[in-house]
Amino acid sequence: MSVPVGDRSPQPGRGRWLLLLTLLVVGAHLLLTHWAGSALRGMGEAQALERMEAAFITELRPTAPPAVPAAAAPAAPPKPAAVPARPASAASAAEPTPAVEPVPPEAASVPPLADTQAADAGASAPGLASSASAPASAPEAAATAVAAASAASAVGGGDLLEIASFRWPPSTRLSYTLTGWVRGEVHGSAQVGWLREGARYQVQLDVLVGPRVAPLVQRHMTSDGDITAAGLVPRQYEESTETVFGRPRRNRMNFGPEQLQLANGNWVAKLPGVQDTASQFVQLSWLLSSQPQRLLVAGGSVELPLALPRRQDPWVYEVVGMETLDTELGAIDTWHLRPRREGDPSTLSVEAWFAPSLQYLPVRIVIRQDEDNFVDLLIEKLPQQALAGVGPASSPAR
Repeated sequence: MSVPVGDRSPQPGRGRWLLLLTLLVVGAHLLLTHWAGSALRGMGEAQALERMEAAFITELRPTAPPAVPAAAAPAAPPKPAAVPARPASAASAAEPTPAVEPVPPEAASVPPLADTQAADAGASAPGLASSASAPASAPEAAATAVAAASAASAVGGGDLLEIASFRWPPSTRLSYTLTGWVRGEVHGSAQVGWLREGARYQVQLDVLVGPRVAPLVQRHMTSDGDITAAGLVPRQYEESTETVFGRPRRNRMNFGPEQLQLANGNWVAKLPGVQDTASQFVQLSWLLSSQPQRLLVAGGSVELPLALPRRQDPWVYEVVGMETLDTELGAIDTWHLRPRREGDPSTLSVEAWFAPSLQYLPVRIVIRQDEDNFVDLLIEKLPQQALAGVGPASSPAR
């Protein structure tokens, strides 16, 4: 005799409740994730480095920089002064006296110290620099430069900050056309902004891959710090990367008097004169402008310590030589510098071409990941500048 088996088919009411409960749990997780992401983004925005802004209303026209004079040939030593002959009667009556020592040639050929330093100062005046009277000694020159930087920092605005014989330009913006190959052909645009208010500066580097209205990739880099007698001294550096399919990423570094905090939070000893990814271009412009006789020599080198988000290294840029670039502005004579990074394929290579006729600003920048992947930034229009003495405003960083 068989025993009837009950109906085991799922009950419609129970299935609907399970589905509703699942949807509620998933919805709660989505809301929690959205809230947490919004909170984290809000914290990041609150801590973002505040960017300065300026009204760029004039154009920087190319000008012929003063030629770097060759070193003057040493003066010929003068002939020794002749000793006047004594009369015979006096010579026979007086005791013999020692002959007058001639003036040493090296002493006679050395010009006065003030004249020498004035000549050196005039010979090294760059296209971006303005003439200034030379101090009497090296310690006095350093003291004068430090005093000028301190005074400008205390004033906070007004005339251009002048350090020794070098004058920093007003806020300037350069615009570039971007081409290259990164796992495929890429196009875009880029801008480098130099903003300053008294003795404070910012260098802003923005790179957009894709159309300007809807870029596929955006990277914004900001260096914030002080202008000193030794050039730029970064205090903070921040970079952010945004993609259409990914989550925004932000790295930040802090520069102390003797230590540097990398993006991972670790503190390391700071190398003297260290720069960051954005400030390096303006620091190189300053070095080339203020020391053309020493640095602008084909085959020479320029040392520049560089702090990247995860490491700090002493970099050496090789001076390749003079090159003429064909740009939208016409032919521009430039000095080509490239980093010496043998045996380190993990580090990006950044080459730059600096134009003496445009205040030694970089008119071309090539960033190479390897032999096949690179982006090439070439100036597309004349640099734009703000009026001298007009301080920029501040705005939240992107």
